[in-house]
Amino acid sequence: MDKMSSVFEYAPAPESRAVVDLAPSYGLFVDGEFREAADGRVFKSLSPSSEEVLAEVAQAGAADVDAAVRAARTAFTGWSALPGTERAKYLFRIARIIQERSRELAVLESLDNGKPIRESRDVDLPLVAAHFFYYAGWADKLQHAGFGADPRPLGVAAQVIPWNFPLLMLAWKVAPALACGNTVVLKPAETTPLSALFFADICRQAGLPKGVVNILTGDGETGAALVGHDGVDKVAFTGSTEVGKAIARTVAGTRKKVTLELGGKAANIVFDDAPVDQAVEGIVNGIFFNQGHVCCAGSRLLVQESVRDEVLDALKRRMSTLRVGDPLDKNTDIGAINSAEQLARITELTAAGEAEGAERWAPACELPSAGYWFAPTLFTGVTQAHRIAREEIFGPVLSVLTFRTPAEAVEKANNTPYGLSAGIWTEKGSRILWMADRLRAGVVWANTFNKFDPTSPFGGYKESGYGREGGRHGLEAYLDVV
Repeated sequence: MDKMSSVFEYAPAPESRAVVDLAPSYGLFVDGEFREAADGRVFKSLSPSSEEVLAEVAQAGAADVDAAVRAARTAFTGWSALPGTERAKYLFRIARIIQERSRELAVLESLDNGKPIRESRDVDLPLVAAHFFYYAGWADKLQHAGFGADPRPLGVAAQVIPWNFPLLMLAWKVAPALACGNTVVLKPAETTPLSALFFADICRQAGLPKGVVNILTGDGETGAALVGHDGVDKVAFTGSTEVGKAIARTVAGTRKKVTLELGGKAANIVFDDAPVDQAVEGIVNGIFFNQGHVCCAGSRLLVQESVRDEVLDALKRRMSTLRVGDPLDKNTDIGAINSAEQLARITELTAAGEAEGAERWAPACELPSAGYWFAPTLFTGVTQAHRIAREEIFGPVLSVLTFRTPAEAVEKANNTPYGLSAGIWTEKGSRILWMADRLRAGVVWANTFNKFDPTSPFGGYKESGYGREGGRHGLEAYLDVV
């Protein structure tokens, strides 16, 4: 008898697509109803894992933006006048419907975005519901939030969200806006519009008054028209630093209130006393979660020189077990890259890393023939001067640097134009506090990474933007607190 292998093979465990009923085409959601774009323009939403067309979606133009803002302005009068307890009922209802439809929404998100079903099911959707539940609880307690005795809503909020966490970023923005009494015009990313359109149906299912939430699908042209519209009182944007700077220039000199959550190049710092296996799990979660399509991804590993080889050996072993493939398979760890454009950027920057002398390594990995894919990759021999150590790759690519002392770790971690997040791995509580006090990052995780909670504020410094989302702090962006 042959010796039994100690390696267990995984049988395919696909989630059924049948739970999602996709229409061939979708319109814009304005004033409680779906409608075609005024000029009839449309675009296609693709599944990044197969490149199949999922649906045709309306492309909003300036006339559509104007109609949506007007609808939100009209609805604002009645919505803002409701007692907080009444607004809370709608938010609670939305949260419960999201929970009831979570399997459907998780499958839809994985289809449209490319992320593994395990993540959309176990991370995204529970957090989406949690944000609506959390801010529903604040709706009748705003006078106790610390922003004055009689805080007032701002008016119409223009919200532009990215493609990496489509439904979660919607929740981060819509929930606090509605809790505070604002109305919303939201533009989802061009490559991931479908879960926002399903959310429009949830708003109708919850009986939300017409015009309180409006959803405009489209590209950057649509977003620019929305941000620049005179009828908007508040702009909230999550996305690239480049677009964030353009938005800041657009709203400069206006009365509009702005929050920007932009790029990042986070340092994940591993000290010599860190539990190696736990730290490796945190490193993997920090950079390979959601294919590295995470603003706060731990894309720079700073490992103490004395344990570099031990950590890298353990990390490579762990990376060799990661499964890349069908996002709807429950065994999949790393799904598809969201678009051909994003794959091209990842490919270009990794090529630059090699050209500049860094050593590239990736586990043996058979990638699907259709769709957009990139194997989990790490670079060693990286210096601060390398592009891969300075620029946000937004993909499953890790740059490894070393340090000798805590002071050197802080200096290297802060040597970036960004300041969104950081991670610290050590058994010494005093070292955690010492480091956290010196790291110029909006969020610092200790012995964990990518942990989110609706009660905790999130946001950055420097080119990672300004303002905070989540927690009590997230209410301030949607209240007139002057």
